[in-house]
Amino acid sequence: MLLLGDGAAVNLLIVAIPAVLAVYFAARRAGRRPRAWTLVWGALGLALLTVPALRDAEWPSFLAVVTAVAAGSLALHGGRSWPAVLLGPIGVLNAVVTGPAWAWQGLRSLSGGARERLGPVLRALGVAAVLVLVFGALFAGADAAFADLLGALVPDTSVADGPWRVLLFALGLVGALAAARTAAAPVHWDQVEVPEGRARGRVEWALPLIVLIVLFAVFNAVQLAVLFGGYDAVLQKTGQTYAEYARQGFWQLLLATLLTLLVIVLALRWAPRTRSGDRTLVRSVLGTLCALTLVVVASAVRRMDMYVEAYGLTRLRISVLAVELWLGLVIVFILAAGVWGARWLPRAVAASAAAGVLVFGLVSPDELIAERNVQRYEDTGRFDLDYARGLSADAVPALDKLAEPLRSCVLRDLAADLDERDAPWYATSRGEAEARRILDKRPLSVEVDTAECARFRDEVMYR
Repeated sequence: MLLLGDGAAVNLLIVAIPAVLAVYFAARRAGRRPRAWTLVWGALGLALLTVPALRDAEWPSFLAVVTAVAAGSLALHGGRSWPAVLLGPIGVLNAVVTGPAWAWQGLRSLSGGARERLGPVLRALGVAAVLVLVFGALFAGADAAFADLLGALVPDTSVADGPWRVLLFALGLVGALAAARTAAAPVHWDQVEVPEGRARGRVEWALPLIVLIVLFAVFNAVQLAVLFGGYDAVLQKTGQTYAEYARQGFWQLLLATLLTLLVIVLALRWAPRTRSGDRTLVRSVLGTLCALTLVVVASAVRRMDMYVEAYGLTRLRISVLAVELWLGLVIVFILAAGVWGARWLPRAVAASAAAGVLVFGLVSPDELIAERNVQRYEDTGRFDLDYARGLSADAVPALDKLAEPLRSCVLRDLAADLDERDAPWYATSRGEAEARRILDKRPLSVEVDTAECARFRDEVMYR
């Protein structure tokens, strides 16, 4: 109630602690004990909540919070099957309705014997609160430094914020009770049975895949020929520019990777299962298709690298590149599952997705974008000033390396936005704090005006 409402940073981690404690004691009272994967999901969920505390950019922070909720649902439910991994969050949503009623029934059943124990505790807390308020006010009035420290630590609330704070408290309480209810009585999604598809004959199943494999092999051979033969001959033959060749290829290859995963899923559903050699056939055909798909992934990554060299790095480009790399990792997992079995595959895919989101947030994508575009400016003299202005405070350390007047033109909007913010310490990210420190150490040039920035923008954009 006190820490949320002013922004998202380390306060998310702080308010997660009561929910984690509620989950632990509720599960323990119900006879459940944490297993290895429970600790993995819980650790991933808490680690993902560090992203808003470190990064000022909202888009990786939002993705990290959503993924943290998904990882938390897996920690509550457990399970190792695809239904358990995909349907876990539904059980938490159901507990949002049943959690408060469950807690009320528990309080009523415990109220008789707990009154004698609860009374002294409540009285002690009340006396402690009065003492802290009285002596804290006296010490704050006696020493200005202590008053500043107290004002920085204590959340700033007002009567006008009362309804909003009460709503936050209600949401937090319901969320904690839902997590505790789920931990005490989770839905066993592993018991959900997915019916197998009707097995097809070898020819009906394998022939389309073999044709697809041949197509993949021909495409990969062309890619290797282009790689070793150089791009100049291809560009001269097709009439495309270097940038057009890169832009045209990546999106199609990304879609091809996604469709290949869909083909593998459908092929496994209809795979032949009647003869002893069926497993060998499935492994051979799908293993070959996965191996060729990895070459397509590598080609897509190379195309994106060419695209970035020509046009610069953006949020969309770094995001889809990260997705393509993760899809490549999933294909590697599928290859491994064909050798060692697929029982571990659902949890490995989910854990890799959560870990990927965590790494994506920790590496600070806005700062990477700024660094790459600053390097591109130093190499080519071209720079998208308008796009750089829209980056978050995480990009300030990289943009600070620009020479004047470009530095002041790029950072002017960011500095103005930071001046308008008045978030308390618990709602301020490390990226924002670092940006303030840099701008305080090296203030922007007051001699650079809007007209000069507009002229300079056109110069570096189209030279």
